[in-house]
Amino acid sequence: MARRRYQKPAPRKEGQQWVIYYWDDDFVEGERRRKKKRHVLGPASMGEREAEKIRDEVLRPLNQGLVKIGSATRFEDYVETVYRPVVLPTMAKSTRDRAMSVYENYLKPAFAGMCLRDLSPLTAQRFVSGMANWNLAQESKDKIRDVLSSIMSSAVDYKLVLTNPVEGVKLPAPKRGKQRKPFITQEQFALLLPWVKEPYATMLYVAVFTGLRVSELIALRWRNVGIDSITIEERYCRGDWGAPKSEASNATIPVNRAVVERIHRLKAITVEVKAGRAVRKYAAVRACGPDDLVFQSVAKGAPMRDNNILVRHIKPAAHAIGLPWVNWPVSTSFGTFRERASHI
Repeated sequence: MARRRYQKPAPRKEGQQWVIYYWDDDFVEGERRRKKKRHVLGPASMGEREAEKIRDEVLRPLNQGLVKIGSATRFEDYVETVYRPVVLPTMAKSTRDRAMSVYENYLKPAFAGMCLRDLSPLTAQRFVSGMANWNLAQESKDKIRDVLSSIMSSAVDYKLVLTNPVEGVKLPAPKRGKQRKPFITQEQFALLLPWVKEPYATMLYVAVFTGLRVSELIALRWRNVGIDSITIEERYCRGDWGAPKSEASNATIPVNRAVVERIHRLKAITVEVKAGRAVRKYAAVRACGPDDLVFQSVAKGAPMRDNNILVRHIKPAAHAIGLPWVNWPVSTSFGTFRERASHI
């Protein structure tokens, strides 16, 4: 590609302002388009020499090649044509879903029409500082900043901009101190378990006594269950299969034999499901070959969805005994419980 011509347009007065016209590149849906642009230098009351100095400063990044052509890409176009199809598939399904939720609800309304090069550190800090008045938890504000940083970091990787303007951006001070997360006691857990139907009660039991993530539980196969150990090979989350979240998670862990015995007990259990006025009965384990799932959806034997189990079975049981904050043991609200699980 030929080097762009050095530009030094003469300032001219239009009404009560000094202005210049110059050529710049825009990227629209991946296509480079050269456009003539107008820039206001200042009021007509300033001298011509002063206007020329401002012109030189405005055009300096363009003339010195400090502004990449691709930096004229609009934020929304970049997310839709590059970040969503190229970057997001490298992330876990749950991460992708939350990132796009943050983009649609917070970032798109703020930056959709802005060119990447116009998103400066000051622009980013002004946006983040404005979150001080938002009715959001500090963790949610942190996530919004992280998603914005991820988008701009990928733009740096693909040479559309020189630096990530979100680096160094600080969150507004939290309105209240860090709260202690609730945890369930062993007495409360013993009270909760009988309220949860099978096979979900066994899933909860295994999660508590092994520390497995719910995505690892759902992906557990019979070949992974040993005499006194469980091997974690893969994870499943809402339609997405993948490797365990970290290298350390991809391991064989020792477990109490009572946990293994409870898992095998599922083979002899029949689950009743209401269907209108009728009641249908299903085997909790439809098949138990080496490659079959340990925890299978009751009706079809397919992989389960963690949110369905939580909303339809665990939370109603917890509400019934006065524990409305209960979540999966491996989630944030159960962090303390996970630490204490080995002592139950």
